[in-house]
Amino acid sequence: MNRYLVAENIQNVLSGETRIPTTVSWNRLEGRPRRRDFGRSLRAEVRDPLWLITRQWQFGEFDADDAGSPVAAKVAWKTNDIRQYHFPDGVVKPYDATFPPETVIEARPIMFTLGRRIHNVDLRLELGRRWKQMLESSGYSGSVTDFREKYPFVVPEDPEKKADFPITAHPEAWQVLAAVAGRAIDGGELFLRLSDGGRASDGIELEDPEKSEIDALGEGFLSWVRTLFYQPDDLSMDCWRSRNLEYEARISTPNGEQAAALSASGYRGGRLDWFSFNAVAPNGNDLPGTDPAINVSSFLPATVQFEGMPCKRHWRFEEGAINFGDIDVDTTDIAKLLLIEFGLVFANDWFLLPIDLPAGSLTAIQGLVVTNVFGERYWINPSFTVDGPIQSWSMFKITDKGAVDNRLFIPATVPMALESSPVEKVHFIRDEVSNMVWGIESIVQLTDGSSRSGREVGLELNAKYRASVSEPSTIPQENDAKVKYKLMTSVAEHWIPFIPVHIDGENREIQLQRASMPRLLDGQEGVVPDKIIPRTQILQEGLEAERAYYIAEEEVERAGTVVESQWRRCRWRGGRVVVWLSYRRTVGRGEGPSGLAFDSIVANRK
Repeated sequence: MNRYLVAENIQNVLSGETRIPTTVSWNRLEGRPRRRDFGRSLRAEVRDPLWLITRQWQFGEFDADDAGSPVAAKVAWKTNDIRQYHFPDGVVKPYDATFPPETVIEARPIMFTLGRRIHNVDLRLELGRRWKQMLESSGYSGSVTDFREKYPFVVPEDPEKKADFPITAHPEAWQVLAAVAGRAIDGGELFLRLSDGGRASDGIELEDPEKSEIDALGEGFLSWVRTLFYQPDDLSMDCWRSRNLEYEARISTPNGEQAAALSASGYRGGRLDWFSFNAVAPNGNDLPGTDPAINVSSFLPATVQFEGMPCKRHWRFEEGAINFGDIDVDTTDIAKLLLIEFGLVFANDWFLLPIDLPAGSLTAIQGLVVTNVFGERYWINPSFTVDGPIQSWSMFKITDKGAVDNRLFIPATVPMALESSPVEKVHFIRDEVSNMVWGIESIVQLTDGSSRSGREVGLELNAKYRASVSEPSTIPQENDAKVKYKLMTSVAEHWIPFIPVHIDGENREIQLQRASMPRLLDGQEGVVPDKIIPRTQILQEGLEAERAYYIAEEEVERAGTVVESQWRRCRWRGGRVVVWLSYRRTVGRGEGPSGLAFDSIVANRK
């Protein structure tokens, strides 16, 4: 198509004798001053009032309600602070604002012994160095040797002792322990003694006043360790539910003179916020409060502003930085459709009423009075009520799980925290062939505190056991058979089985119980195979107490689930540094075969 219009006689066109049909359009309205004085241009005079009415009709302004804009507002509210923590074992503690809720709920105990063997040697060594510095700086350098002999690092001397294979099978961990043995103080053992109520001078021949002063140093050392990382006071404050692989905790805060409670059941770690809590019915441990004072604030309502919002100024009447008509929206993109409708239709119907509220509190709005430009005062009712319809919805509303709480919950959570690489990691997967669930230890923490691949750790340990097996006394006879019978196959050492068992008193419902695979070694004769013991703190739940470990069957989804432990570090109020060890649960990547088989016929390869 030709883009240019060719005139037969350009002279007649320029002189006006010949006219060419044209269409003139404008896509922008603006004031164009033609004098040095801008006063008349800024008045935006309209020659044709009917044109302005037509434009109002085109923009749908006549379809709106005839109401005045708010110019003043007053709001009254009541605020209740959080009062208590309720732990799953029934322990109730006062709310401690010196630690964020993530720390209190997520913190896992730091193990200095695991599997009845020394653990976290790097942390034990750091605590020992700190205790040595405290002794030397206080003038007790002569007591360093006494504490080194009282709290020594013991290294396995016999590499063929099976009880020490989890240490001697890994050269790096064994070398670290051998390097500090006899040269450093085991600060972890000292910390455990002081935590149990002991004194630093226990077992060391000291006389007063040196004994009393070193005991005072021990109290200072204990306080320093508790600021280094957060530890629960006792096991009753542990919020991790190992059966459900998730956290469970409750907080109580009065609702006026009545008791109220919020529950964080089902929290999987990671980010803790208001949506992690649900309103539950209070129990006898939730304390009622007193009716708080009513706070009243007066302010000017401010219009909600966002990028691309239509401007009310006449010289930017049709200008916007965002083209809402160019947004690619599908019929299932409800959020985008709501955003477009808000931006194009209801943008000027929303106003901001800022209120400063304390963190760690719940607030209920008592009333809102708005005055418009006509001097009219309106009482604004909430868009939903307790006795309202079921489909009533409100943003930032706490879910009702046994109780109704329409207050605004502002938890004193951490906006951001530093996270370490996984210290331990376990993949729970379903194996439909063997009809069981496996806990695969993907990342294992060794004795020296380092973390390595669970497969590599399992291969090193298995090789150590195979090297300890002597040559078989009987030599198998050769034959010409093409197949042979195999009783069972084995799996890698870092695969821990969970077998389905019935729940007590139930005929159909099952749960998953931790089991163990036998360690099958070539050439081993006449002995009962050892049981493979998990190496992670996650799967050693109840192992030292010889207690069975169960997982609810529904917690391991078809896609599997992943539980990992990691260090978290944040800055809290006043610049205080808080460090804790936490668990996090995420979704897995599906099912997987273990290769376990029984009573199989395999090819006889010579």
